[in-house]
Amino acid sequence: MRLAPIPLFDTFSRFNELNFLGVSAERPVVLDYLRQFAPERGAIDSYLIVRSFLKSYAGNESTFISFRTHAERLLLWSLLLAQKPIIDLRRSDAEKFMEFCLQPPASWVGPVVKSRFVRLGGRKRLDSDDYVINEQWRPFSNTISKRERKISSENSADLRDRPYQMAQGSVAQVFAVCGSFFQHAMDEGFTESNPFRAIKQKSVYKQRNTLDASARSLSELQWSFVIDCAEQMAAENLSHERTLFIVATVFSMYLRVSDLVGRENWRPTMGDFRRDSSGNWWFHVVGKGNKAAKISVRDDYISDYLIRYRKHLGLPPLPSAQEKTPVISTLKGRGGLSDRHIRKLIQDVFDRALQRMQDEAWTDDEIDALRSASLHWLRHTSATFDAPYRDMKDLQADLRHNSLSTTQNIYYNSLDEQRAFSAKRLKVRK
Repeated sequence: MRLAPIPLFDTFSRFNELNFLGVSAERPVVLDYLRQFAPERGAIDSYLIVRSFLKSYAGNESTFISFRTHAERLLLWSLLLAQKPIIDLRRSDAEKFMEFCLQPPASWVGPVVKSRFVRLGGRKRLDSDDYVINEQWRPFSNTISKRERKISSENSADLRDRPYQMAQGSVAQVFAVCGSFFQHAMDEGFTESNPFRAIKQKSVYKQRNTLDASARSLSELQWSFVIDCAEQMAAENLSHERTLFIVATVFSMYLRVSDLVGRENWRPTMGDFRRDSSGNWWFHVVGKGNKAAKISVRDDYISDYLIRYRKHLGLPPLPSAQEKTPVISTLKGRGGLSDRHIRKLIQDVFDRALQRMQDEAWTDDEIDALRSASLHWLRHTSATFDAPYRDMKDLQADLRHNSLSTTQNIYYNSLDEQRAFSAKRLKVRK
């Protein structure tokens, strides 16, 4: 009997509830699956080694999910296709696995699903409930870009047969996670080699499907439609004053969504807007890696959007350093919105701007980027607009890039512009 791949590791919270001294707390369906393999494949031993590796990354949910994805794929591939224990993999196996990840068979690719296991039981969750595999789950998810979905919707096209394509960032993650796994196995004495570190020509895999990250920004025309639509929505419905404020806030200070949602040890409040002794405004945040930082705030944001939103909330025009009012709250005044909710509010503005540009008969080239736009595009857009007018180090500080070269490579592309200008007027016919 040929086995199909199944999910082997559960959610972040469920994983942390396991008994790491044995297998007594594993899903029975997982143990039954592993026991079907021939003894020489070392299925349960391989599973336990991967489990101990993931345990070392179980302190952060997003890191755990990323490492689980790639380590689980490697484990399933070694058992089902390489047909050997995971610690017996060698460099040639690692190369085959990389090729496999770039072009997995259709049976390993499916839609994005929320749950790996499905609970069987009543409405009330009980410890005695049984769990079965979600039949729609696959090791690889065929994510369709927002732009493709928009075009498909506009043209009533079917996207189900689109081929799988691994993102460039994911290729680098495969190397990083699998290399870390074998380093862990070496440290624990399970093996003496790291087949992924032994691959010499990593560029063979990493150079495929390169993307231009700096292209993820709107044109000045598109941005004008976005901010105009946000203004119009606020004029039509007072609940969208919050939407307008979110759009203006993300754009004005190059924010990430986490800067509005907050973190475990920090929630953004109006008191995080602070004016120094020179009259300059700063927004104090706790960013990635729990690093505290302050972002310079432009004057017209204060006068046109912060004061407007605070008046809408019935607050004094300007915040005080001691104020505890959440920066973003629910319509009923409770603090905090989820990142999904905030993304949805901004997506509604993008959709309206796209529809308005289509209604006004702008060309497809002039509107196309709005099909792909997301909240993070506002950060890129604003930094792209501002780069010609700001010192590189000032922009780096407000973007909170660790490296100045990151800011330079993305937003200060004068050499590219010079190269393009020198070529565009050359004639094909002399």
